[in-house]
Amino acid sequence: MRAGRFIAAILIAGLVPAAAFGTRYQAVGFDELLGWENDDHQAALAAFLDTCPDIRKPEWRPLCAFAETAPSARAFFELFFVPVIVEPKVKALFTGYFEPILKGSLYREGPYRYPVYMKPPDLEPKDPALTREAIERGSLKYKGLEIAYVEDPVEAYFLHIQGSGMIKLSNGNTIRVGYAGENGHVYRSAPQELIRQGEIAASDASIEGLKQWFKENPEKGQAALWHNASYVFFRRIDNVTEQLGPFGALDRPITPMRSVAVDPRYVQLGAPVWVEKGGATPMRRLMIAQDVGSAIKGPQRADIFYGSGDTAGELAGQTKDRGRMVVLMPVEIANRLAPEGS
Repeated sequence: MRAGRFIAAILIAGLVPAAAFGTRYQAVGFDELLGWENDDHQAALAAFLDTCPDIRKPEWRPLCAFAETAPSARAFFELFFVPVIVEPKVKALFTGYFEPILKGSLYREGPYRYPVYMKPPDLEPKDPALTREAIERGSLKYKGLEIAYVEDPVEAYFLHIQGSGMIKLSNGNTIRVGYAGENGHVYRSAPQELIRQGEIAASDASIEGLKQWFKENPEKGQAALWHNASYVFFRRIDNVTEQLGPFGALDRPITPMRSVAVDPRYVQLGAPVWVEKGGATPMRRLMIAQDVGSAIKGPQRADIFYGSGDTAGELAGQTKDRGRMVVLMPVEIANRLAPEGS
């Protein structure tokens, strides 16, 4: 779930990562990265340039400046970075996320009955009047906080999980919404609860599968949604075209198949990250750490951004694979954290 963006200001200020005491680092060679020579390094460099200027740490500034001179991408990464495995004894877990596209309206009309709310100005964390159930029963009505209304409660729920999305309006326009905050209540997965109860099979826990089940079981469906008291608030984003991705934790558009969400306690936001993902669709690719997520915790944990729409959603939903994650660190930082022979 795209959440926790309240830490973005701290990240941009260069005060992280601040990994727990005792974190282990292991430097490896580029020749040890499986498939490194076959990747499109130029595409990775383009994504890197989107957020590199936001890294305030002094070791990064000359690298970002040189990257803007359009160097040979592969040579740039190999010359100025060292591949480092954070906690080498931990096996990586890769999942995926996407930007949903919903149908909606600026007004409550026809099938568009489910509001997308902006954050209340007087929001208090864990306010009992602002659980998911309380909000969906109307605790925020008549406060002028509605950004838009969408037509399906399951799609609205997955919008909350992803933390950003596009809404195709009934008037022909499109708006984009991004994460603005949450109510502070504990997140519990509605699909996982239904699986636990034996109501649905894990193979049916996709958006389309859940939508069909909810239509057939509206009361049970509503109770499952309310099982998750966590609720996400949004902001309208008007300065990004449909062709660009949603905003990540550094408040910049992210790039499909080149951006990952990471745990910023271990990985500097904006850093290149080499992904070696197994599973049914193996992946060997240089990506950029440009986002965070409330479920993305640990040194070998990453969420791959697959893009926008249903196809991206299907790919993201199928991704839960093991592998290895290697962070490319500037030489000066790598020599300090993972000196040769350590």
